[in-house]
Amino acid sequence: MNTFFTQVYAIVEQIPHGKVMSYGQIARELGRPRAAREVGWAMRYCPDGLPWQRVVKADGAITGGIYAEMRKQLLEAEGVPFLPDGRVDMKLCNHI
Repeated sequence: MNTFFTQVYAIVEQIPHGKVMSYGQIARELGRPRAAREVGWAMRYCPDGLPWQRVVKADGAITGGIYAEMRKQLLEAEGVPFLPDGRVDMKLCNHI
């Protein structure tokens, strides 16, 4: 497995219940501030058991194509607050 992907998964595994991180925040944590897109690719192949729903865009928007609604439901079940426009309230639940 790609070493960068493994490092991404190690960070995602540590995001607490009810908190989120953005793709860019994960990239910065890994010392690769311009690698947010690569974090996205890693998340596309995320192993089972990781809290994949806790990784969102920097503005709190939820990605995931056909899984976006499921991701939102999982986050709501964790008590993650949302803004009126449907984005995660990053000020209230950002892990960093």
